[in-house]
This record gives sequence, C-alpha cells and structure tokens, in this order.
Amino acid sequence: MENYIGIIVATIEELEAVKEIISELEKETIYDLDFYKGRINNNNYILVQCGVGKVNAARTTQILTDNFSLQYIVNVGVAGGLSSNLQIGDIVIGEKLVQHDFDITAFGHEKGYITDTGKIFKSDEALVEKFGKIKIDNIKIVTGTIASGDIFVQDIKMKEKIRTKFNCDCVEMEGAAIGQVCFLNKVPFVVVRSISDIPNGNNYMEYEEFVKLAAKNCAKLIEQI
Repeated sequence: MENYIGIIVATIEELEAVKEIISELEKETIYDLDFYKGRINNNNYILVQCGVGKVNAARTTQILTDNFSLQYIVNVGVAGGLSSNLQIGDIVIGEKLVQHDFDITAFGHEKGYITDTGKIFKSDEALVEKFGKIKIDNIKIVTGTIASGDIFVQDIKMKEKIRTKFNCDCVEMEGAAIGQVCFLNKVPFVVVRSISDIPNGNNYMEYEEFVKLAAKNCAKLIEQI
C-alpha cells in the first residue's frame, strides 16, 4: 500500500488552490467525500475537502485515516488574524491548537479542556520545524497557536477574548478538531493557516476579497515542502 501525505482543506477555494499544484490527479469517492490522489515534487499526496466546522473536519479526518496509509496529515486553509503582528496573506504554522468554544468549566476545568485529551493539541515537532524553515517572497511565516471553534469570528470583543484567553495568533473552524482526531489515532499532523481577514465587525467582506489569495499562499507553502 502506498504511503500518502494527507492534505485536508475546508473550502472550495482552498481545494482548487492545492489541486493546481498536484499532478497525475486521480479521484476516489468514499462516503460522498472526493479524495484526490496525486504527486507534488515526487511525493504522494491525497487531498480532501472536509467542509466547514469541527464535526465535518473530524469526520473527514477519521475517514482519511481509516482508508489510506498516511505518513502525516497537513491541514491548510485560511483564518482570521488575532495577533497585531499579522497582516492579510501572512502564514501561521500551528505549533499548538485549542478549541476555544469547548467549555466544561462548570466541572472545574479550564476553558478549552476536553476530557481525556486535554486542552492543547500539539502539531508534530519535526513538521513544525520543517514548515517553519520555509521562505516565500513577501510572505511572513510565523509559528504560533491557532484557536478553532464553530464560529466565524467578527465581533471585536470576542476576538480579544479569544486572543487573551488562549494567547493565540489566529482563529478558524477546523484545525483543533483535526488535531484531536490525529492525536487519538496517533497520526502526525500540522496545521497551517494563511490570514484572510481581521475580525473587525465587517471582516466577512475582507474574507470574500482575500480568501483566494490566502488559499494560494498556503498552496505555495505545500509546494515548497
């Protein structure tokens, strides 16, 4: 059985950006999910679009790990910037992932703590180091913490609350769920996000304008690997 590097994306824009850099594409459909097998720089990759949100992301990750032999999984996509040091198009390598909307504080646990798995999911150290060394012209690449939740964050107060509570650099809707499933399956993973918008009350307009740019920046990172 061939060993693949798995790539999980959430949206059609992200899917199309990565498909552009994969050669010899072949499609296989499992449980209504289309898996695209191909090659990038002599490595075998398998690409799948999970859809938006943590449940979609977790479901797809489990189907991917159940049906293919994987070296590791890369989740790439776009995110809302929380750190003042990040601009549209910049890239965050997620060393740590947290689910900012998971709350069992009523039982004495920290916000984000998940029973039996903990609060933080850590990307594979070797992959974080490998991705973090990549240089792409005019694109800032940083290593940091990514927060995930089933919310497209627009409210400035919510943005600041998430940033302060979890000391995170950006926020999105899938990465930590993928990290949790990879952790449970003992599959190495790394989450990579390019900034598509900055939560400001109207950032859905920024998202619509810059989502393709951010997706292409993530594809450039994959191509460099």
